[in-house]
Amino acid sequence: MDDDGRQADHDEQTEHEYEPESGILKVFGRQLKRLREWAGIERTELGARTGYSPSTIASYEQGRRIPPPDFIDQADGVLGAHGVLIELKEEVARAQYPAFFRDAARLEAKAVGLHVYATQAVPGLLQTQEYARAVFGMMRPPLDEGVLEQRVAGRLARQEIFVRRPTPLFSFVIDESVLLRPIGGRDVLRGQLEQILLIGQKKTVEIQVMPLSREENSGLAGPFTLIETKEGRRIAYVEVQNVSRLRTDRDSVRALENKYGVLRAQALTPRESLTYIEKVLEAT
Repeated sequence: MDDDGRQADHDEQTEHEYEPESGILKVFGRQLKRLREWAGIERTELGARTGYSPSTIASYEQGRRIPPPDFIDQADGVLGAHGVLIELKEEVARAQYPAFFRDAARLEAKAVGLHVYATQAVPGLLQTQEYARAVFGMMRPPLDEGVLEQRVAGRLARQEIFVRRPTPLFSFVIDESVLLRPIGGRDVLRGQLEQILLIGQKKTVEIQVMPLSREENSGLAGPFTLIETKEGRRIAYVEVQNVSRLRTDRDSVRALENKYGVLRAQALTPRESLTYIEKVLEAT
C-alpha cells in the first residue's frame, strides 16, 4: 500500500518471526544515549527526573525495551531534544506489535469502521489482559518473557480505539467454538466473556455469534478483518501462522465484504448473541 494513499498494484504480504528487538528501538536508543551524553546527564539523573530507574533507561538505550509515550515526552524535554525523540514516538509504539501486524495496526488505529470474523480466539480488540497473556503464552516456539509482555501491552493499547473520538463503528462475528474454548482456564474465560458482554453494550459495537449448529457457514476459509479508512478506502487483513496479507485490490476486498455480509445473516442477531453469551457465562 503506497504511503500517499494510492491503491497498490498487488496485495502486501509479509512473514516474520516474533523478534525480541526492533530496528526502530535501536535507533531510538542510540538517539536517547547520544542526547543524554550531549546534555551531560547520567542515567541516574535522567531516571530521577523522569521517574524511571537507571537500569530501565539502560534497556531503552540498548533497544531491549519499548519506552512508553510519557517517558519519551519527558526525556525530550529534559534533554532539550526539541522534538527529536517525540518524532519517533509513533514508530516506537508500533514496535509493540509483531512485524507482520504493524501495517494493519497503523490502519486499524485510524479506521472509521472495523469488522472482524473470528474463528480461533477472541478478537484482540476484545481480549482481556489475562486472556491475551494466555494466548501469547501458548506461542511455539515460546516467546521471551519480555517480548510476551510487550505483545500483551500492545494488544491492550489497541483497545484505546473504543474511546477515540469520533468512535469507529465495530462489528464482530465470532464462532461459537471460540466462546467455549477455555484458553487460560475457566476463570480467564469467565473474565473474557464478561468483557465481551460489557463491550457489546456500546452503541458503536455489534457482536454476533456464529452457532456450531448452523448447517450453512460461509466463513470456513478462515478469519479476516475489514478496515474502512476516513478517506473511504476499504482494505482486508488476513492472517494465518504469522503470515499476513493486506488486500487492497477492490475485487478481493469486495469478495470478503460480500462474504462478511452473508456471515452476519447466518449468525445470531446481536441481541440473541449477547443473550447466548450470558448463558455461556452462567454455565462456565
